Amino acid sequence: MKKAIIISAVFFVFSVGSGFAAPINNLVNGQTAIGFVEDDLYIEHKLNENVTLGIEEDSFYGQYNLNTNLRAIVGSRDYHSHSSFYAGAAINAPVAPKLDGYASFVGSDKFQELQVGANFNVASNLDININYRSFMPNHGSDDNRTAIGATFKF
Repeated sequence: MKKAIIISAVFFVFSVGSGFAAPINNLVNGQTAIGFVEDDLYIEHKLNENVTLGIEEDSFYGQYNLNTNLRAIVGSRDYHSHSSFYAGAAINAPVAPKLDGYASFVGSDKFQELQVGANFNVASNLDININYRSFMPNHGSDDNRTAIGATFKF
């Protein structure tokens, strides 16, 4: 319970940004990840072998592992003061020792978002992430960008 309260407090104190999507992380059962990409904070927790739940500044989401490398994604995002249900998928795979690559696509009737990236495992509980995101409708140069972030797992 204390872990959940601390995570929630950290999230609400530091959450600012434009809703940049969280990277695709590999977690073990019962593991929690807290991370940031640019100026956005996210928290996710792997409930069991197949289900991961997460929260970002403007989005709640769930991932369901269809197999080792493929996930279904569903969520709700506050999109310009209107909630929008979205769905999509992600694929991830090891590309080199300590390096996992991924691609994800989510969309709704209001937006589509494609992200490709890689997580480099620097320590047993710390990943560095680099990714590129393309967002439609494009409202400016900020919608398509490359970003770097970090994820702490516990």
